[in-house]
Amino acid sequence: MGCCETPDRSGYRAGHYPRSLVTRVGKLELRVPRDREGRFSTELFERYQRSEQVLVGALAEMYVQGVSTRKVKAITEELCGHRVSASTISRINKRLDGALTAFAERRLDEPMPYLILDARYEKVREGGVIRSQAVLIAIGIHWDGRRQILGVEMANRESRSTWRDFLAGLRDRDLHGVEFVVSDDHDGLRKAIREVLREAAWQRCYVHFLRNALDHIPRRADDDCLQELRWMYDRRNIDEARADLAAWLARWQSKYPKLTDWAEEHIEETWTFYRLPRQHHRHLKSTNMLERLNEEIRRRTRVVRIFPNQDSCLRLIRALAVETHEDWLEANRYLNMDYLKELKKEQLRKAA
Repeated sequence: MGCCETPDRSGYRAGHYPRSLVTRVGKLELRVPRDREGRFSTELFERYQRSEQVLVGALAEMYVQGVSTRKVKAITEELCGHRVSASTISRINKRLDGALTAFAERRLDEPMPYLILDARYEKVREGGVIRSQAVLIAIGIHWDGRRQILGVEMANRESRSTWRDFLAGLRDRDLHGVEFVVSDDHDGLRKAIREVLREAAWQRCYVHFLRNALDHIPRRADDDCLQELRWMYDRRNIDEARADLAAWLARWQSKYPKLTDWAEEHIEETWTFYRLPRQHHRHLKSTNMLERLNEEIRRRTRVVRIFPNQDSCLRLIRALAVETHEDWLEANRYLNMDYLKELKKEQLRKAA
């Protein structure tokens, strides 16, 4: 402690006192200087609050990026000298909920002519039992040609009622202008689309269709048969595809009657995309656009393996959806929608 008073000296140091600073990432023991008149204050706490916010944000980002809780603990211990508990990480991640809810409930004010639907499954612990829960996802393509993630919800299973509620929720948020829907052949989903989106044309994903075809041929079937079936989806228009189908049926009907009968009955459902501009065929004849998002979700949820509850699962997937959604909005347009506008004008001229 200094003993000489000067004109510049406003007080005298009088040792230190201990103080605990409790933060969301642990408790710090501090020694705060004491002065005789009790007027001393420090900017440490304000600066620490800013630093803590950065750390908390980093922990939430690690969670979204799929870093395991074990690795987060190790990282924070190395950086801060304090190991963050799993419950603390959980509390930090719950800070995301407000922004994620706002994203999930936002108004869909502009028309979405194209809609792609699919579901994936994650393991969730509910009531001490591990169950597979469905994650329902919808992607839309706006008239500006950019993709948007419209909705992410969870359900105990895929069914007509769960898909109907999901689509009705999108409609309640003002989803409108849907002209074309792509999905797999799930019976409940098909029925829900017919019920909620009556005006939209439905495209059965051709990739799923070709996988289903494997159920109708012997295990060691001729590869040329399925390859020729697959080539029908690269034709310029439906007339060419139908001509190929006739030739394919004539060639393979005697050898694989079960397959050919099944394909002849259902293949038209996979050719709805031929009514779209040719430049859009590659993107809208399957759900591959959504499958790529599902792959990224799988990469990050694989770290968790089993979610402790449904909320934690939905939180992570929605956080990833927001990240992807923002990337898509900043990217160049996915489709040139001028082709669809010109096609609609041509159809109106013919109808007049």
